[in-house]
Amino acid sequence: MTDTDDIFVTGLRNAHAMENQALSIMKPQVSRIENYPEVAHRLQQHITETEGQIQRLEQILEGLGESRSMLKDAVLSVGGAMATIGHTVAPDEIIKNSIANFAFENYEIAAYKSLLALANQASNSSATSLLQQNLQEELSMAEWLDQNIETVTLKYAALRESGQSAKK
Repeated sequence: MTDTDDIFVTGLRNAHAMENQALSIMKPQVSRIENYPEVAHRLQQHITETEGQIQRLEQILEGLGESRSMLKDAVLSVGGAMATIGHTVAPDEIIKNSIANFAFENYEIAAYKSLLALANQASNSSATSLLQQNLQEELSMAEWLDQNIETVTLKYAALRESGQSAKK
C-alpha cells in the first residue's frame, strides 16, 4: 500500500466515524423538535441520507479490503451526543443547533472534497462516484440550512415574543 492509499483509507475511516457522529447529533435533535416541523422533516431526511452515506463508505472500504475503525466511530459518536446534550439546556436550542449543523455540514463537505481528490488521483472511479454522491447530499443539506437559518431564527424570536414555547 502506498502512502496515498494509506491516507485515503484513514480518511475513509475518519469519514465513517464523522457520519456516525452526525447521526448521534441529528437523531436526538429531531426527537426534541416541537415547533419547527420543516427543520424536523429535513433533519429526518438527512438522517436517512447519512445512513446511506455510511453504507457507501463501508462499500468503498470493503472494496479496498479494509474495515471501519470501531474506536473512531465510538469516540466521535459519544462526542456528538455530548455536544447535543450541551445545547438542550440553552433557551435558544433550535438556533444553536441550526448554527452547529451548518458548521458540521461544511466540515463534512471539506472531508469529502479531500477524499475525492485522493480517489481521483488513484483513478478509483467506483469510490469517486460513491463519494460524489455523499458530497452532493452534504452540499444540499448545507444549502438548506443556509437558506433556512434566518427563517428559524425569526420564528424563534416571534414565538418567544408571543410567549409561546420557542426553544425546540
